[in-house]
Amino acid sequence: MRPEMLNPLFAETESLEGVGPKLKKPLEKLGLTRVRDLAYHLPDRFVQRHAVADLDEAQVGEQIVVPLTVVEHRASPNSRAPHRVMARDAKGNVCALVYFGKASYTARKLFPPGEKRWIAGKLEQYDQWLQIVHPDHVSENSAGLLGHLVEPVYPLAEGLTQPKVAHLAQQALQRAPELPEWIEPGLLEREKWPAWRDALALAHRGENPAARDRLAYDELLANSLALMLVRADNRKRRGQPLTGDGRLRDKLSLPFPLTGAQRRSISEIEGDLGQTSPMLRLLQGDVGAGKTVVALEAMLIAVEGGAQAAMLAPTEILARQHFDTLRKMAGPTGVNIALLTGRDKGRARESLLMGLVDGSIDIVVGTHAIFQETVSYKNLALVVIDEQHRFGVGQRLMLTQKGRVTPHCLAMTATPIPRTLTLAQYGEMDVSRLDEMPPGRQAIDTRVIAIDRLSDVADGIARHLETGQQAYWVCPMVRGSEHETEDLAAAEARFTSLKARFGDAVVLVHGQLKPELKDAAMERFACGEARLLVATTVIEVGVDVPNATLMVIEQAERFGLAQLHQLRGRVGRGSAKSVCLLLRGEQLSDVGRERLALMRETQDGFRLAEEDLRLRGGGELLGTRQSGDTPFRVADLEQIERLLPMASDDARLLVERDRGLASVRGEAARVLLYLFERDWGVQLLRGG
Repeated sequence: MRPEMLNPLFAETESLEGVGPKLKKPLEKLGLTRVRDLAYHLPDRFVQRHAVADLDEAQVGEQIVVPLTVVEHRASPNSRAPHRVMARDAKGNVCALVYFGKASYTARKLFPPGEKRWIAGKLEQYDQWLQIVHPDHVSENSAGLLGHLVEPVYPLAEGLTQPKVAHLAQQALQRAPELPEWIEPGLLEREKWPAWRDALALAHRGENPAARDRLAYDELLANSLALMLVRADNRKRRGQPLTGDGRLRDKLSLPFPLTGAQRRSISEIEGDLGQTSPMLRLLQGDVGAGKTVVALEAMLIAVEGGAQAAMLAPTEILARQHFDTLRKMAGPTGVNIALLTGRDKGRARESLLMGLVDGSIDIVVGTHAIFQETVSYKNLALVVIDEQHRFGVGQRLMLTQKGRVTPHCLAMTATPIPRTLTLAQYGEMDVSRLDEMPPGRQAIDTRVIAIDRLSDVADGIARHLETGQQAYWVCPMVRGSEHETEDLAAAEARFTSLKARFGDAVVLVHGQLKPELKDAAMERFACGEARLLVATTVIEVGVDVPNATLMVIEQAERFGLAQLHQLRGRVGRGSAKSVCLLLRGEQLSDVGRERLALMRETQDGFRLAEEDLRLRGGGELLGTRQSGDTPFRVADLEQIERLLPMASDDARLLVERDRGLASVRGEAARVLLYLFERDWGVQLLRGG
């Protein structure tokens, strides 16, 4: 149960004054559904204004507060032309206050001729006139603008204004209770950090840089602490030690000899599986580095040890693909591998479920269906989760309830994650890295082409398809942004133009298609019936089609490096030479140019991930803003790199000294876990 003191923060935003159905929508778009979200909706930057007695003291381009006396209104008969309020300062300098459109009605009310007003806004020059366009604030006295000398600028969505968000944030701050201190006193003193409630208020006013660090540290501490509790809980649990004798693994038919990195990872996993506490390991490997082989070796150790293994994939198509690959490689071993998806019905499903209960099925591959309540196992001892980032820690914990004892867990991700973020996202796991490519894998020829050569690219695709090979064409899709409908329209328009040329050989896949239509289109492409797949990146194009040897990425400069690398890795899966064309727009920023140059220069995913982090700075981490991966809303990248090691050490100390978080600081830390919704961490304390 969430502590009562936090209830005011978890009230819905409708409980705030001025929030009705009309405001609720744009707030939801920004993820602001509760009072807490608004309290943590921190300004992007601050406008600093300079108070002047007259315009001689101000520079053009400066944000100022100045007293002006209204002389006259100059309205234009043309409704498109601006309405100008002519005003004078104390020295007689004239300044026009300019209003466009309907705002001119407001201007008439605000500025009675002959009256003095204090104006806040940006001083500009138009021809020989000084002007302030749409003043930010107008007051009848100087005191009314004192609070606007430093003003926050908040991230907005359509339908929201700066004053409205600022007003809601202030209401949220007024409701924030005093909370017990969870930061170690010595650290608080050393860093000169304010108390939690003060830090929030200061961060909204921009008055103390240390306040933002304190709030970022809180978030990193909550995350580290929850992951440490998972780790500690896991160590207490009883797993099933699994030792294999190699009889099945020796019979494997592998497409190529194991790399050194694969052998090292298998031996790390084998060491973990032999322990009484369950394994929690993350296997990081670039696209095509051979993660599936490592996973199969791990599952065969479980079967050799007299147990069952399950492999969980995020989509049905990926599950099917894994099933085919595993069956091919494990064919000579005689191991019984089954596929279970939500599609299975009737007798076929019944016999599958019986096979899991009586143990005649050794390995099951499937979607979430393999963990439904109706599915029971004779002895499930190892769970392999593919595409790790789709499953939060909470879901991972749920999966581990299926065996007689807690199963070992191996998570796999094809997204190379920089070391900093590995600790942030998978702090409870040990990590194995596949940083070598299997022999015989050809480098993908990567070229950057200007978008105005589109017709040449289309001709190239025609020649490519004539040889019997297949191709991908990816259009950008910025999820959750105001461009979403435009992006979708652009993808649909590109599909229409390619379909006009190539007919039914083209299929379109995007995130807003119904799952069954998406699967059907992917299926047509995977089996070779469709030759060209047009897609947005919202879908994970995780299908392995060795015959697809050309990848076209439109507006490549709009993607993060990690995402470009993931997409490029969709080709080059067969023996034929593969090509990736990065189509760039006309306007290319320095970062965009560097990103595309790096893509041409290297195919090392781990290097690209580190570079991506450097180039993006505190912005989107590894395309994570697009796929919702990053566990942090407050801490930016620079803070993660600087403060996470401290937070991690502190969390470890706290858990080692106070396993049950029962001390005074431990109780405060429980409040912190609830505040940042890492409450599954507290549930583990209960479970243990």
